[in-house]
Amino acid sequence: MDDITALILDDHASFRRGFARLDDAKDPEQMRAVWEPLALHLEIHAEAEERILYPHLLRRGGDDAEDESLDAIRDHNKIRDAIAESRRHDVGTDPWWAAVWQARRENTEHLGEEEDEGLPDFRRHASDELRAELGAQWLAFYGEHPSGRGLTFRDKDPQRYVASFQPHDGDSQA
Repeated sequence: MDDITALILDDHASFRRGFARLDDAKDPEQMRAVWEPLALHLEIHAEAEERILYPHLLRRGGDDAEDESLDAIRDHNKIRDAIAESRRHDVGTDPWWAAVWQARRENTEHLGEEEDEGLPDFRRHASDELRAELGAQWLAFYGEHPSGRGLTFRDKDPQRYVASFQPHDGDSQA
């Protein structure tokens, strides 16, 4: 069975390859052909992490799980905002490139932090069975939302997001 952390790392590698392809795009048609699927994948990936990975990291992670999750939601918001900004400009123009580069910078920072902090924390605290179960959920999520169908890509309030997964008075932490 696929481990969710391996599936996330596969997506990260895909993002890096996508941005490298964008470096090689020579005209607006090529740029659009690379950027539009890459931007959509970034948005779907963020939504999948927010629905599947981070709730479990918050429930089972170590002492830094809350900070890691807050940072990830902030990063996802910055990436979504840069993607939205890119859509306000003609492909290949200076303002479009500025927005795309902002998305790239935010994504590069996020991947490094997640790979160095959040994912190792999750691996240390989640059973192999949970990692496989969440991997199956990850694959199902992508299958249920081809091309992002049924998803809305909106910023989330990081504090509210994290609080929604914290145990409430009288609740035990599962």
